[in-house]
This record gives sequence, C-alpha cells and structure tokens, in this order.
Amino acid sequence: MQQDIQNDGVELGEQDRKPPKKAKNEVVEWLKAIVIALILVALIRWLLFKPFIVDGPSMQPNFHTGERLIVNEILYDIRSPQRGEVIVFHVPSEGKDFIKRVIAVAGDTVKVEGDTVTVNGKPVNETYIQGAMDQKHKEGQLYNDKDFPNSAFPDGKVPEGHVFVMGDNRSDSTDSRMIGYVPLGDIVGRADLIFWPVKDVHLIKH
Repeated sequence: MQQDIQNDGVELGEQDRKPPKKAKNEVVEWLKAIVIALILVALIRWLLFKPFIVDGPSMQPNFHTGERLIVNEILYDIRSPQRGEVIVFHVPSEGKDFIKRVIAVAGDTVKVEGDTVTVNGKPVNETYIQGAMDQKHKEGQLYNDKDFPNSAFPDGKVPEGHVFVMGDNRSDSTDSRMIGYVPLGDIVGRADLIFWPVKDVHLIKH
C-alpha cells in the first residue's frame, strides 16, 4: 500500500510539471510570431511604402504643411507615372524631396500660359484647383504667374525618361518651370494616403 501511494505521488508530480512546459512553448511561439510580424511590417514600410511630411505651401489647397503621407515606392517599378498623379521625388540641387503633380509625360508637348495648361495642344481639365482659380479670377487676378516654356527651358517637349511636374499652388511653387523635367530615376513614388492629422485621413485622388 505504501508503495502504491508513493508511485501515485510520483505520477501526480510529473503531471503537475507538464503544463508549465507547454505554456512556456506557447509563449515562445507567440514571441516568434510577433517578431516575424514586426519584420514584415518593417519590410513593407521601408521597401514598399515610405512616410513623407509635407513642408511648404506649393501643393495647396490640396496638401498642407505638416500633413503626413504614405508614398507607394513600388508602383513605378511596375509602370511609368501618369498625368495627374501626385509624386514625391528627389531634387539633388535642393538637397531634399519635393511633392508635385505630374502634368505631362515623355513625348508630350506642354505649354503653360497664364491659367491655361495645354498638353499636346489640348487644355488640361484641372478640377483639383478649379475652385482656387475661380476665387482668384473673382479677385481680378491670375492663379498662375509663371509660364512655360521660358528662357531657362525653351523646349516644351518632355524628353524620354522624364516627366513635367507642377505644384497645385501655381504662383508659389518651385517645379519643372524652374528646375526642368524630372528624371524617372529621381522619383521616390506616388503619394497614396494622408494618414495625419487623423481628421484628414483619406486616400489621395489622382
């Protein structure tokens, strides 16, 4: 009888020790899953998407200083930029990145004269700044005061491997009218989402 009791005690002791070992394994598995998830998030963020902070008035009324954007870095590895898309690109001469809107692409002939922008001889319907232009016109002023082509850039045809960009705030923007055509290799990606401030979160229309 005494031996039976001792054996039972040993068996119970082993059973009592098994659950903690199982729980420990579960914790390790959870930690592994969390680490893998964090690595994936980091890869997605830094290889496919990049945060960008708007600095300056050049894209008003559609973008404002301090807004934070998500820039899609992979899209233009698949296809070329298209007219109307908002892009972020490097400007080596300025030592920083700009955010502007693509107005014309390779092979297009672009002309900016006052508030009329034409691409291949056809006026561009710029709904994204129509309200701002109408307001300026009511005040008896032009929305844009910088034309193209000009003395610095007399050729209005966009060369291969480049795009022509302008800021939405035409009279307060340093863009292709001053810096010339933007090489595709300098483009970081397309601005796809405003994620800060929270009240202004929305997908960007192109």
